[in-house]
Amino acid sequence: MDDEEEEEVTDLKLQLFHNTVREHIIFLLLIILLYFSSYVVVSRFRRRDRDDLYSNDEDEVLVYRISFWLCTFTLAVAEGAAMLLPVSIASNEVLLLYPNSYYVKWLNSSLIQGLWNHVFLFSNLSLFIFLPFVYLFSESTGFVGHKKGILPRVYETFTVFMLMAVIVLVLTAVLSAVFGIEKFQFFWFLNLGSVHLPFLYSCVSFLGVMLMLICTPYGFVRLFGVVNQVLVRPLLLRDVNEEFSAFYMEEASVKRKLAHIELHNVSISDAAANGGRLSNGIGLGVGLGRGRSFFPQPLLQAHLYQRKPMASNVGELNDRLRELDSERKELDKLRKSSTFQRTFVYPLAMLLLLFCTGVTILLVVQNTLELLIGIKALPLSTRQFTLGISSLSKLGPFGAGLEVCLIFYLGATSVVGFYSMPFMRNVCPKRRQTSLPQLMLNCGFMLVLSSALPLLSRIIGITNFDLLGDFGAIEWLGNFQIVLLYNLVFGTTTALCLANKFTATVRRELRARLVENYVLFTNYMSFIN
Repeated sequence: MDDEEEEEVTDLKLQLFHNTVREHIIFLLLIILLYFSSYVVVSRFRRRDRDDLYSNDEDEVLVYRISFWLCTFTLAVAEGAAMLLPVSIASNEVLLLYPNSYYVKWLNSSLIQGLWNHVFLFSNLSLFIFLPFVYLFSESTGFVGHKKGILPRVYETFTVFMLMAVIVLVLTAVLSAVFGIEKFQFFWFLNLGSVHLPFLYSCVSFLGVMLMLICTPYGFVRLFGVVNQVLVRPLLLRDVNEEFSAFYMEEASVKRKLAHIELHNVSISDAAANGGRLSNGIGLGVGLGRGRSFFPQPLLQAHLYQRKPMASNVGELNDRLRELDSERKELDKLRKSSTFQRTFVYPLAMLLLLFCTGVTILLVVQNTLELLIGIKALPLSTRQFTLGISSLSKLGPFGAGLEVCLIFYLGATSVVGFYSMPFMRNVCPKRRQTSLPQLMLNCGFMLVLSSALPLLSRIIGITNFDLLGDFGAIEWLGNFQIVLLYNLVFGTTTALCLANKFTATVRRELRARLVENYVLFTNYMSFIN
């Protein structure tokens, strides 16, 4: 009996060891995949024509490479945070569909729980350690009196970073004491990892969720404009070839007018120069005395004064030429597009956007009513979740797939709305034109938004999947007033933005008609009086 028990214990230890090794191998493969995709994205936007990339100083090159690697890692963590809920929901449905399959034995609750814990850990490291260190490291020059090199820059970066960390941690301890999370004690730093860092991440996640409350409803509206710019609209009662020919002819006419005006200005300038030389007795002609001009003086002054209106006319013609060029390119794009793309792709994309937006608003309304009645629980979750027991959607795999699509849709709308804000125009990354500090800032913004995406999806009721790990232990998720008010503001703002978007043309037409009628009525009353 003792030998059998020892064998069972040994088998359990071996199984636990193999499961742990397999999970770490899967995590490593995921990190490599996410890092490679992030590297492609960051390489697409980073600037390549600066001295920090092609520098002759080896120290500057090393600093740039380290900063670039950590920025790429931060973006990889952001992608992993955005994929948490979709991967978890899909894994639960796969285990329900194939419970006894040999090929999904590796997919279990321990793997998903470890994925959530690793993403939470790397999010804290990237947000509070890697990005601040990278920025200070790239801006450091070393202490005064030391030789130039990497080590003096590392010493300066580490010193400044520690001072900033002490200030932030003291403020975190004060805020946690103010909000009653922990009583302020003398040895408060002993609870650094268990109380203060989770509280700091809770504050950052709250700011991220508030930011998504602003940019996501705006992104719903802005995404329709993005689709209009990218896809080709269907041709309804339009002859594109005829319009293209008309624009081409008008463009040629404007170019001829500009050439004629330029030639006319040159002839006037030559005439003025010849008239000046003739007036000084140097010009051509026979029998002309000194002080006399070949051209009459009033006629010459008239030609000189005519150049000012021509200059304004040239500006208007140049503006019109630019408009015609852009419209001609748009019509050329319509001509080259296929019938399938014009007839099916654009309407299908618009219908999908309308469907996803409408379903999101309905889910927010349903979640708000369930919270008011008391049927729906708060997003705060501390219990252990086991995969493969039951489906979290009433529609089964179809409902789970719809939830995954809506989560990705929320992420896309939040990013589009965030970069469409007026204060983000100077920060928005541009292809081959984004500097290293801008890359750091954008990677930090992406990490904050992606870390808040699971919280947003759970708060507004997109999915019933519990937030695992430390994500579900964020304190403010258990506040009923905050969750309910967030749902109300999110639903109302989204509905108002969409109503403003789709009724803007009608409202402008009604306003124009009302103004026209008011002017007619005013003129009629003044005529009667």
